[in-house]
This record gives sequence, C-alpha cells and structure tokens, in this order.
Amino acid sequence: MSIALFDLDNTLLAGDSDYLWGCFLAEKGIVDRDYYEQENQRYYDQYKVGDLDIHEFLRFQLRPLAEHDMDTLNRWRAHYLEEMIMPILLPKAQALIDEHRGRGDLPVIITATNRFITGPIAELFGVEQLLATEPEVVDGRYTGGITDIPCFQDGKVQKLSGWLETHRQTLENSWFYSDSHNDLPLLQKVTHPVAVDPDEILRRHAGAHGWPVISLRD
Repeated sequence: MSIALFDLDNTLLAGDSDYLWGCFLAEKGIVDRDYYEQENQRYYDQYKVGDLDIHEFLRFQLRPLAEHDMDTLNRWRAHYLEEMIMPILLPKAQALIDEHRGRGDLPVIITATNRFITGPIAELFGVEQLLATEPEVVDGRYTGGITDIPCFQDGKVQKLSGWLETHRQTLENSWFYSDSHNDLPLLQKVTHPVAVDPDEILRRHAGAHGWPVISLRD
C-alpha cells in the first residue's frame, strides 16, 4: 500500500485553519481582539517567509485552550468549523483524496496545526490518519504545552518516520501534496512531491526540480 500525504492549510483548505482559529477567537471576544489579531498576523507573516519560531507561536496559540474547560472549547470549535472551515473546504481536494483511496493508497493528513483544530477537519475529509502537533491534556484540561515535537518543517519528517515504523509502512511510491516551502524537508523525502497552489519559494523550487504544480482552487 502506498502512502498519499496531504498538507492541510492552503492545500486541502482554501485558507489556514490555524490563523482562522485565532481570527475566530478575536472576533468572538474570547481574547483581547487588538492584541490577538496583531500577534496572530505577525506569526502568520513569519510562517509565510519561513522565519516562524514554532515554540514561541505554540505558547501563544495554545494559551486559550489552557484557559477554558473542554466543554466550552468544544462548543466554540463547533461554531468555528461551521463559520470558518466549511466555507473553505475544497471539492477538488476531496476528489483528490478519493482518487488516491480508489487506487488503493492510504490517505494521511500531516499538518503543523494542532489536533484540537485539525481532528474534526480530517474527519470532514474522511481521512482517518492524522499527524499533527499534539497539545497536552492533564486531568481533562489542556495545559498550553505539547506532548511531542511540533509537526513542522523537519518535525514533520520525524513525526512521519515514527508513524511509518509503528504502522509498518514505507515511503516507497509515496506522494506528498503541499503549498508551502516550509514542507520542503518532507517533499524531498517522498517519491512524488506535488506543489499545490504553492507559495513563490515552493513554486520556484518545484520548477527547478521538475515537480508537478497543480491547483485545487476553483
């Protein structure tokens, strides 16, 4: 069985679920709007140019999870999915996942965004296998920390390596679809790297190395 890996934000989605969660919290008045919008945008800009300190960002991004109980967070997340995520689900992305599944490949979503946000989104795409940054839970509450390395840049390669060993899988004839140059460490490991609506850095790299460039946007 071949593995078909998919980045989530700006690849399967027409937007960034991590950034949009921050926007949702600010819009609903759950966090200080001016401060949170400013910091959320600053971190997103750093991500886009490849300068993001992922640990600093996670301390910022996971703090609201630690400040509220699980029932409240789950209620907010349901509204967030309806308001922010459903409108940016890409039908062509679902079709691509289904195409790989129909060929006998195993779809896996691999994303830097934490599992609290991305778990339900993977379910919307019908993908059971999700590799994501794992927020820590102690006594039924989020702590604001993580349980493992962030699933980001080289961390994606490390997380995937552990998953492959556990599931007795390999990267033989593997695929990876991504929009971001932050995913170059993993794109360079698979058999079939594919740039999806790529940022400029990834577009140039794909062109120089003869990688396919596709769009899942209408």
